[in-house]
Amino acid sequence: MSLAAIAVSHLWKYFGDYPALRDITFDIAPGTCTALLGRNGAGKTTLLRTIAGLSRAAKGNVNIFGADVRHQQTRRRIGVLGHAIGIYDELTAMENLRLFARLYSLPGGDSPAMNWLERVGLDRVANGLVREFSRGMRQRLAVARAFLHDPDVLLLDEPFTALDDKAIAVLQAVLRQGLAEGRTVVMSTHQLREALELATDVALINRGRLAYRGPRTPEMLEDPAWLYRNYGEA
Repeated sequence: MSLAAIAVSHLWKYFGDYPALRDITFDIAPGTCTALLGRNGAGKTTLLRTIAGLSRAAKGNVNIFGADVRHQQTRRRIGVLGHAIGIYDELTAMENLRLFARLYSLPGGDSPAMNWLERVGLDRVANGLVREFSRGMRQRLAVARAFLHDPDVLLLDEPFTALDDKAIAVLQAVLRQGLAEGRTVVMSTHQLREALELATDVALINRGRLAYRGPRTPEMLEDPAWLYRNYGEA
């Protein structure tokens, strides 16, 4: 049996006395794409941040390929795209990626940065200030930043938000290629159709609990609301 890319075990997280995550346990296999679904306030972002090692659980643990996510070397294997997309407005696109390349001690000078600017369609504005970019362009730059250090695991929180059709197509293509290269993707989103087209598996969070975990089925793809109707209420 192969080692899980992500292993979440008996995870609890509290905000004050409120349990935002309640005894969540599941494994994610390498090279798969899990759509993490749930209504607003269900606990999706909290779960993603805990898996990423950005938030500490009250109980339970998260392992990435068998190693504790809190270890620095383990966290280097993770790429994160969150609500705060983590790019700097007063820098150019190239300067943003150059900064992160240095933080990750990537070899090759500006080559990794330029490669990713080309892949997300921003090479022509490499020297443009990010504050002048549209929301879609900023999101594509954030995708490039998340992929830049060649992570094994990608954690994406609402990656399709505010994207136009072109930007959605670019993101889907990048994610498909990442999956083809063996990366593991977990994607929290309200854009059900876009997420389910990419997903191999689905996890539904309801009021901090894991309400459903399993393969993405034809029923879900044909009717994205099917999962909520059958498992969305406590």
